[in-house]
Amino acid sequence: MNQRVPPVEDFAAHYEEWMLKGDHFPGRLSNHTLYLHGAGSSSRHGHRLLRQALQTRGVGSTCFDCIGHGDTGGTLAQSSVASRTRQAQAVIAARGLTAPLTVFGASMGAYNAIKLTELHQVDALVLMVPGVYTPAAYEVPFGPDFSAIIRRERSWVDSDAWPILSRFEGALLVIAAEHDAVIPLEIPQRLVEAAGRARARRLHVVEGAEHNRLWSLLAEQPARFDATVDMVAGFISR
Repeated sequence: MNQRVPPVEDFAAHYEEWMLKGDHFPGRLSNHTLYLHGAGSSSRHGHRLLRQALQTRGVGSTCFDCIGHGDTGGTLAQSSVASRTRQAQAVIAARGLTAPLTVFGASMGAYNAIKLTELHQVDALVLMVPGVYTPAAYEVPFGPDFSAIIRRERSWVDSDAWPILSRFEGALLVIAAEHDAVIPLEIPQRLVEAAGRARARRLHVVEGAEHNRLWSLLAEQPARFDATVDMVAGFISR
């Protein structure tokens, strides 16, 4: 099943006054697959474990560091959730990713992935420890005002993620962590429930995992890791 993989290719994509730094893992499906990282201190480098494992199964991917993250640099205050969606669109255009797309989204990146289904033809979504947000926070720059909005009790309840996914007709795979202290299990459950028109939908809860320790935990048990990656690769290759 595994195959020899070509080397990773670095790139830079223009967005407004920024050059978004990213990399491309070549593979059979790589020109259709975009991978979006999360918030905080995360970057594309934190997702190499899964991306490398998928690449050995023929699933390449394109990933980039959002403004305020990784090699792109800048500050979070210079970005927003909405800007992250637009940055993803800029990378899709610059890299010539062709529809239908497969989009992976981790944490905050899951919400950006959902939003992209309104803007591009997306055939498969893989949402990992997914966060969703109230529309009131979408355009607010990261900082105290943004934090105040999302920290309101159950601020995500009125998210537009639910109606967006109700119109999604591709395949939806949601991967949750059993002991996620950031994302309540209700969110991944509701995401799957919302996608009533999806051609396939599945919720996979990783036992023992935490929000920032999911794939690294699985990697400590190679058989379990391989089975989970095989599940992901099989789901998006349908």
